[in-house]
Amino acid sequence: MLNRRIPLILSLFLMVGMFSACKKSDGGTARITVRMIDAPGDYEEVNIDIQDVQIKASDDNGANGWTSLGGVKTGVYDLIKLTGGLEAVLADAEIPAGRVSQIRLVLGDKNTVKIDGNTLALTTPSAQQSGLKINLNADIAEGVTYSVLLDFDAARSVVATGSGKYNLKPVIKAIAEATSGSIKGTIDPQEATPAVYAIKDSDSTSAYTNDNGEFIIKGLDAGIYKVVFEPKTGYEGHTVESVEVILGEVKDMGTITIKKK
Repeated sequence: MLNRRIPLILSLFLMVGMFSACKKSDGGTARITVRMIDAPGDYEEVNIDIQDVQIKASDDNGANGWTSLGGVKTGVYDLIKLTGGLEAVLADAEIPAGRVSQIRLVLGDKNTVKIDGNTLALTTPSAQQSGLKINLNADIAEGVTYSVLLDFDAARSVVATGSGKYNLKPVIKAIAEATSGSIKGTIDPQEATPAVYAIKDSDSTSAYTNDNGEFIIKGLDAGIYKVVFEPKTGYEGHTVESVEVILGEVKDMGTITIKKK
């Protein structure tokens, strides 16, 4: 189940840098990928039963404001394996652009720790009921991809109770960053309905305009692009050189006028 870094959203002791209340925007989405790695620990295994990853929007009308991310990869993950550059991806989903408040991990009951060849139950007092919550503070821009990396400290998070039992009290350092940018704009007249291409070196990414003549090209690496507009028959093509894309930002080209032939 390892897909190079796993996301565990665990902590009251979390150091977070980016996201906060997920306030829905008037439209448009962004993409969020939740990953996790582990700092080396003194245990043979630390197995975490992940059942759901959710986000909270401040104006979300869903149950208690929590919404599950799509396509969550549920199951039991051994955190000790997530070292040396190996990570696991728990969720990769589209979310409403806007302001995000919290993210949480809901655990099942198959959490264990292995010590000296013995597998012992790992108690998570409230995780199964309400989930393990992380506060995130950031604006999420439309068309941008974000990566939330959770660095789990297993050595500090597994706590012996003194009675031969162990509790999970997660300690995680979270790093959130934008991994792409986007380009948007509006076509005049909208009836030209061009295909729009963002071209950098030999790579090309395309999009089409909507009924209002608006377009957005998502998931672009940082760099300088040539943006080419190829309208329908009866209109002239148009090219804009040197459009700069910055990670985490949406480059607004404003209104692009397409001339008739």
